Amino acid sequence: MFWTKKRVFLTGNTGFKGSWLTLLLQQLGAEVIGYALAPPTTPSLFESAKIRGDSRWIEGDVRDLELLTKSLKEAKPDVVIHMAAQALVRESYLDPVGTYATNVMGTVNVLEAIRNADSVQVTVVVTSDKCYENREWPWGYRENEAMGGVDPYSNSKGCAELVTSAYRASFFNKSKSGHRAAIASARAGNVIGGGDWAADRLVPDIIRAILKGEAVKIRNPHSIRPWQHVLEPLSGYLRLAEALWTDGTKFEGGWNFGPADEDAQPVSHLVEKIATLWGPSARWEFDEDKHPHEAHYLKLDCSKARMSLGWRPRMRLDEALASLVEWYRGYRDQVDLRKLTDQQIHEYGARAGKSAAGE
Repeated sequence: MFWTKKRVFLTGNTGFKGSWLTLLLQQLGAEVIGYALAPPTTPSLFESAKIRGDSRWIEGDVRDLELLTKSLKEAKPDVVIHMAAQALVRESYLDPVGTYATNVMGTVNVLEAIRNADSVQVTVVVTSDKCYENREWPWGYRENEAMGGVDPYSNSKGCAELVTSAYRASFFNKSKSGHRAAIASARAGNVIGGGDWAADRLVPDIIRAILKGEAVKIRNPHSIRPWQHVLEPLSGYLRLAEALWTDGTKFEGGWNFGPADEDAQPVSHLVEKIATLWGPSARWEFDEDKHPHEAHYLKLDCSKARMSLGWRPRMRLDEALASLVEWYRGYRDQVDLRKLTDQQIHEYGARAGKSAAGE
């Protein structure tokens, strides 16, 4: 298998997506070296699934160029996956400077550190579907659409894409610099799954309310998002990294990893499905308070990944919702969450046919 004994330097490994990716890579035989701040929430998947105890983690900030450069050089990774970010739209309104510092300069620092690490052959920079200039189109955005973003978070992700493109052209162009690292960026939709406890994010808000016996307040019930289980884009990132390893020149650039068209659904659909799966204790109501602007309609066109990488979504929305409800019920019932999470990764791999990376 491709990932066996590969050394992967993963920024943001203590976060929700980073924790899932750490466990996925471990199942595939990779050695993961994480670089991140302490888990951003309590509880956290990183702690609940006991990831801290059996993977290497360097506690550091991507805004710290000196520590990041030293850590990456010493780790001698084959692959870098950059996921560390300030990932919340509403938080970006409260702290725009911190959001830009982490999402833009953090990306600059990661790419700068890679310039000084000869071992790195492949880099995947993870941004967001919100990097695009949102025109509320009814069709999906393609990789060649303009970058943009109204709120600081979305805009910072567009900036991170531009930074990645500039570094690739200026410093990782073999004809100019000779550095061998192949670099691509990955853009995913709204991911859902067990172990997400972020503030002001739909699924964690729903689960917290259910566990407290309260009705969850929904801000934008008619907003449409491309919902997908967290393992879907993660499998895409790994497929992309494999392709970059084989033929970097062909696969560099930006890539979308989103759900099937019919799984782009309004917020109300998601809430009602979770409530039905959980049972009568789950209730919701409309939040009539004023809130900062968020995009109403957002959808990705993933034709490029399907045709060039052979990647496609494998888990329908109803299956993803059943999986996350199973996970949070396990949390409520105090089951072994490491075992449950590993089991869900294994089941996803079985659904894919071979491995969770789609090999």
